[in-house]
Amino acid sequence: MTSILQQIRGVLSIQYFIINTVIWCSLLFILTFIKLAIPIKPWSKICSRIAVFIAESWIFFNNAGFAISRNIKFEIEGLEGLDRKGWYLVISNHQSWIDIPILQKVFYHKIPFLKFFLKKELIWVPFLGQAWWALDFPFMKRYRPEFLKKHPQLKGKDVEITRKACKKFKYIPVSVMNFTEGTRFTSEKHQRQKSPYKNLLRPKAGGIGFVLSAMDDQLNEVLDVTISYPQGPKDFWSFLCGKIDYVKIKVNRIPITEAIRGHYTEDREFRVKLQQWLNEIWTRKDRYMEQVQPN
Repeated sequence: MTSILQQIRGVLSIQYFIINTVIWCSLLFILTFIKLAIPIKPWSKICSRIAVFIAESWIFFNNAGFAISRNIKFEIEGLEGLDRKGWYLVISNHQSWIDIPILQKVFYHKIPFLKFFLKKELIWVPFLGQAWWALDFPFMKRYRPEFLKKHPQLKGKDVEITRKACKKFKYIPVSVMNFTEGTRFTSEKHQRQKSPYKNLLRPKAGGIGFVLSAMDDQLNEVLDVTISYPQGPKDFWSFLCGKIDYVKIKVNRIPITEAIRGHYTEDREFRVKLQQWLNEIWTRKDRYMEQVQPN
């Protein structure tokens, strides 16, 4: 049960985060209009850097709100030696909506600003869709195999769109974030998938394959992140109410070798090899979570 004091904390927290988001997104939208008004490449690069500064300021004040309103103990492994000027592919399991603010807090000023590959339809999400577009988040258009059979001329078009979007990352360091299971973990999804892992859903190699194909040799490393909640995962409202006390994060740094480079859509052998590589990572992740997650 959530106490009255916890509910008050939750209401105050959500008001704080809404106000913080409105302030920084408003600045971001103003910058975007200026960027569009002066379509000069050097000026666009400057605007992109300012946009990242605005986004990181938003995260800074979000983190400040977390620190003031709740006392969460973070146990983190593997942040040593990370570089804010590097290019990373970040993969992670996904248990709750709070994974995103927690990852932003953990990696704040450790690596470049986290950017997600988003479905093209999400650009129409009010407020957030426009903010993601202003921050140069890549919007992907994926075609189902059945659709491509009827329209073979569009084969490879999705990778082409992604590669074009990734050109914006050439001069500004970036961390591309991918929740590799494609959705949040629930017992129902776990049973429906018949997942071979006790604490995880089946990982999907498609998103990683797209990023590796599009960004080619631009990435430095893969950061494999395991997020675990030893008290059990909570929903976002529980987080706002301060009902999460302990989060455990483990980061494994994986070099990008020739073994995981290739053309995901065109090379079936590479697709199989990449999925096997990912399954091995998920097997190790599951063993680790077995040690720290509640039974």
